[in-house]
Amino acid sequence: MTTQERRLVQSEIGALKKMLAQLPESSIIERMSLEARKRSLEEELASQRQTGAEEVPPGYKRTEVGVVPENWRVETISKIANVKTGPFGSSLHQHDYVEEGTPIITVEHLSEHGVVHDNLPLVSDSDRLRLKSYSLRKNDIVFSRVGSIDRNSLISEAEDGWLFSGRLLRVRVSDHTVHSPYLSYHFHSEPFKQRVRGVAVGQTMASLNTQILKEICIVLPSLPEQRTIAAALSDADGLIGALDALIEKKRAIKQAAMQQLLTGKKRLPGFSGEWRTTTLGETADIRNGATPSTQIPAYWNGQIPWCTPTDITGTPGKYLLETERSITVEGLENCAASLLPVGALLLCSRATIGEIKIAASPVCTNQGFKSLVCKSGISNEFLYYLLLTLKPQMIERAIGSTFLEIGKRDVASIKLRIPEHSEQTAIATVLSDMDAEIAALEHRREKAKQIKQGMMQQLLTGRIRLPSAGRVSAQ
Repeated sequence: MTTQERRLVQSEIGALKKMLAQLPESSIIERMSLEARKRSLEEELASQRQTGAEEVPPGYKRTEVGVVPENWRVETISKIANVKTGPFGSSLHQHDYVEEGTPIITVEHLSEHGVVHDNLPLVSDSDRLRLKSYSLRKNDIVFSRVGSIDRNSLISEAEDGWLFSGRLLRVRVSDHTVHSPYLSYHFHSEPFKQRVRGVAVGQTMASLNTQILKEICIVLPSLPEQRTIAAALSDADGLIGALDALIEKKRAIKQAAMQQLLTGKKRLPGFSGEWRTTTLGETADIRNGATPSTQIPAYWNGQIPWCTPTDITGTPGKYLLETERSITVEGLENCAASLLPVGALLLCSRATIGEIKIAASPVCTNQGFKSLVCKSGISNEFLYYLLLTLKPQMIERAIGSTFLEIGKRDVASIKLRIPEHSEQTAIATVLSDMDAEIAALEHRREKAKQIKQGMMQQLLTGRIRLPSAGRVSAQ
């Protein structure tokens, strides 16, 4: 970093401090965002100075887990909670599961937003009584013991009385000065996760046990401040949860609209003509893909995007904007692939059959595709949405022993019912508008998640103290 760059960073830090000083104390989220930026710049300056140690500002102290406020304490989990391992495999077998009974929480049911209630194994009342020492109470925390060792969930009232599996550890707070929701958020913080990963054992799969977890250090402010921090983070979770629910609702509405509009069961205002029956082969040119020889370097790393099914499944939305690999003109000329125009439908015909994107630029594909170039009178956007509803039909037509694949002839013979071009365009516009609304909500949700992460970084380390906790300060 040059002297001029350092001065610019220092100037921005000064401007951020002024903005923070002028903010009302109630602007918590905005304060978190500004503090996160200020902290990032300060850390950048610190690394440039190469001081070799984190500076300790007034009102803070250095501990084994970093710099924290002077009135915060550092304890091992054993000092504030009881830790218990789930039942051994000999105590509970898969054949003990029943269709109705008491749920058992396993690793796959853990999330930052609580326990996931899907696909829960159940045990009978007699097994529940036999395993009562492994029952859960509200405000317990269940921790993954094997594999994803930094996953954990806070038990809510809905899971009170459930059981936990042998792949989990139960943390039950025993210290009345510790607030379980705060502890759960602390467990989800990246510094704590790093401490967990650092002490885990196992060569092929990381694992924890009660003794290891008990000895991990945690940071504890006063009980009122714990509650204040947990409440602020809970509000952030509430916003994320509300956006999740709204997104799911909008997706369901879109799915219903597709079922109605793409079958002609519901017509948009102004359209009444008959739909015609045709085939996919009559509405589009179907083109295979290919792979240039990987033994010839001159064929690769050119200017032509080269698409694989992984590019399709790894791309959100309906447009393919970029690919992981590219080929040269020479590579294209020496293989059976063709250069597809903007707007071509990139349809996976192998493995992830039926996955589809619209090409946002000229592109070619490997042999795992039967790409479609729409003929005159066919809206590529309308056909894109229609093909999404035909994925089960494509899978039914697929054959193969090593992996399933649908051939060009079978793709071409798929029957369609389509309206005139103007109605195709109108339907595609309605569905595109729904997609745009969902994408905007997803962007809001992602931003809310980023804000929450910034809040956790600041609040759980004491770099910011909330007003209701007594004061607002920043490290």
